Amino acid sequence: MDKVVPEYTIGRVVFGSAASIAAAYERFRAQKIDDTRLAGDAEAAFPKCRTTLSGEAPVSGVGTFEGSHKQTITFAPSEKPGWWIRRMDLPEQLDTAVDISNLWTSAQNLVLRSGSEHNYLRMVEHIIALKLGLGLDDVLLKVNSGDPPLFDQSSLPLVKAVEHAKIVETNEPATFVTVKEPLAFGGKRGDFLLFLPPENGQKTLRIDCAISWNTVIGDQRILFDATPETFRYASFARTNATYKQYLLALTVGKLFAATRNWGYNERNILIHGRKFYTEPRFKTGEKFLEPVWHRATLDLMAALALTGKDRFVGTVVSFRAGHTLDCDAVRALYRNNLLCSI
Repeated sequence: MDKVVPEYTIGRVVFGSAASIAAAYERFRAQKIDDTRLAGDAEAAFPKCRTTLSGEAPVSGVGTFEGSHKQTITFAPSEKPGWWIRRMDLPEQLDTAVDISNLWTSAQNLVLRSGSEHNYLRMVEHIIALKLGLGLDDVLLKVNSGDPPLFDQSSLPLVKAVEHAKIVETNEPATFVTVKEPLAFGGKRGDFLLFLPPENGQKTLRIDCAISWNTVIGDQRILFDATPETFRYASFARTNATYKQYLLALTVGKLFAATRNWGYNERNILIHGRKFYTEPRFKTGEKFLEPVWHRATLDLMAALALTGKDRFVGTVVSFRAGHTLDCDAVRALYRNNLLCSI
């Protein structure tokens, strides 16, 4: 394992408490890196031109929110730059751009919506993370409802669908954005994000992500360069829930629209308690790093994918952050004109 222990510049605090971010950063620095996957030339892992798909590939699974119904999502080529969601059951509605401006909520999962209040897709994070993870720029997602399919293998079936459709280059050069300077974003529970420009103008994405739970998950930290190989590896990591959350979703949770009829079971989510897991994955040393790999790739990289048609590059440091802080940070980048093209 690579023994790199990086130091970061906190930079300008965009929101949050500077003192709290500094204190949390010291906690972050104290955590050892459990897995390091740095690429010799991460920039070479992705095509220089924009990419799309050579054909269509459907993939089906039990509905995430309506567990008794089978749902299908189809990856298709797109002539328009960026990722687009088309509700095939709502032909009167325009396609929804995968962009921070169309984010409806990030309270429990990312929901994108445009036009009619019915023209939405829930839990898009596990889908749109493929944009940066695989270097896939232009895609049309065809769905027949706002409920995405759920898989026992997390997002790996989606990766396989894209591989089946085949990523191809177009004649248009890829476009990249990054932050103009080192930036910090603080939450309210000792969590923070750092966004830093890439060194020497490199068109790569590096992520240093740490989590800290008062359960068997404990402290976990990974450092990696985003490449298709690393993303494919991480796409097998399921979302996690405490045993209490799991029971609530199966009982009282059915009374609420946000959780009603979840398709979750003991195979497609990682259930954990103070001292136990239910069949965890990603064993590294004495730890099971499934939670941190899911957080870093299928959650954080999804928020970074909300930069629209552009690929986000640079270094992102995450400590104890979640969906809301991720999306608030990306939104603040646009609101405060903190991005630049490279």
